[in-house]
Amino acid sequence: MGAQASPRSHRRRRMMSEINVVPYIDVMLVLLIIFMVTAPMIVTGTIDLPKVRQASQAPVAAIKVTIRQDGSITVRKNVEGQNERPVARDELASSVKALSPALDAPVIIAAEKAVRYEHVIGAMNVLQRAGLTRVGLDVGLE
Repeated sequence: MGAQASPRSHRRRRMMSEINVVPYIDVMLVLLIIFMVTAPMIVTGTIDLPKVRQASQAPVAAIKVTIRQDGSITVRKNVEGQNERPVARDELASSVKALSPALDAPVIIAAEKAVRYEHVIGAMNVLQRAGLTRVGLDVGLE
């Protein structure tokens, strides 16, 4: 009769499928402590900025075109104390040019939420046909 192996030898050992993260945590804590100790000791370098000989030109005040839900259009310079002036759609380009004769002045179109987008695009087209190239949209008006 052959020798039989004990029942314990046939049982397989269960493999451990988890990674032991304790050594990694220990290393991270040591690195954290090192960085916390050395961070206050870091000396920042000084930066030598160039000196300005001549001031740049003052920024040009933008012109704000507001389109209301009822179809009315108002124009004003986007500075404190300026009042809005109502204008007709066909007078939009001339009134914007009257506020700023330079064609490089930025123009901001602000429309109420309920205004149809075709009215906004129409105003942009009128201004661009008049030679105003810096036309943008304002999305802050409710």
